[in-house]
Amino acid sequence: MKGKATYGVVLGALIAGTSGVIIKSIDSIDATSIAWFRTAVPTAIVFAWMLLNGVKPFRGNYRKMMVGALINSLRIYLYLIAFIYTSIGNAVILFYTWPIMVALLGFLFLGEKVAKYQSFLLVLTFLGIVLAYSDKPFSFESRDFLGMLAALGASFANAATVVLFKSEVENYHSLEMIFYQNVLGVFIFLPFFIMGAGNAEIVDIGLGTLFGFIAGILVFGLFFHGLTYLKAATASTLMYLEVVSAVLFGYLFFNEVLSVHMVLGGLLIMASNLLLIRFDRKKNVPEIKHK
Repeated sequence: MKGKATYGVVLGALIAGTSGVIIKSIDSIDATSIAWFRTAVPTAIVFAWMLLNGVKPFRGNYRKMMVGALINSLRIYLYLIAFIYTSIGNAVILFYTWPIMVALLGFLFLGEKVAKYQSFLLVLTFLGIVLAYSDKPFSFESRDFLGMLAALGASFANAATVVLFKSEVENYHSLEMIFYQNVLGVFIFLPFFIMGAGNAEIVDIGLGTLFGFIAGILVFGLFFHGLTYLKAATASTLMYLEVVSAVLFGYLFFNEVLSVHMVLGGLLIMASNLLLIRFDRKKNVPEIKHK
């Protein structure tokens, strides 16, 4: 089961790369309205599933899970601010420090020990991100600095939610984790959606719904399922493959330049992840049984 969980996270990371294509294709809806679709669609789908299966919407340590929902809403907002105020290179490099933060927080709060070899692969994977975007503009001007602070804030918030949900992963179905991740965001981003809904085109509403389904249900469904059986640091490191996927989709759909830096950085990320999967399988860590 652990092997399937690993490949599930990998698949989720590759699917996550389509998000940029969908967002770039939306013209009549602003970023905060897109954030509403991102949280509302998975919340509605999972809530329907909970009703059909007799699962109580709020059970167990739901207060702790709602804290995670609040942090995740903050993460989404800071993530959007980062891409608005600074370059893609700045935002991506700083945001993708979150797997490193997960490893640190997992050690401090979950007691997860990360082997030296695994730590090396984690750092190597991050260096692949830096290499991939090393030819992009990097600035410390006031506007960029605000965006970079937002990216770091989003990174820490993302790491915090992963560790928080990991601490409760044995007590909830992976779909319930999606519900708690998004439910507060529905109400927080609703005013922005209402203000911008008048100018929304039908095709963009469809794309927003598709984005919410792919990012909220498919990607995080696979990630939370993997988190049930894998260490938080392992699952998070595998998510670096999203960057490789995003670069390839940008090249295929928008004719974005595929530079030598991006190719080499992407190869480094892929190689590090393959070595991590091989290491994780050899280590034979006992599986975490889902209740």
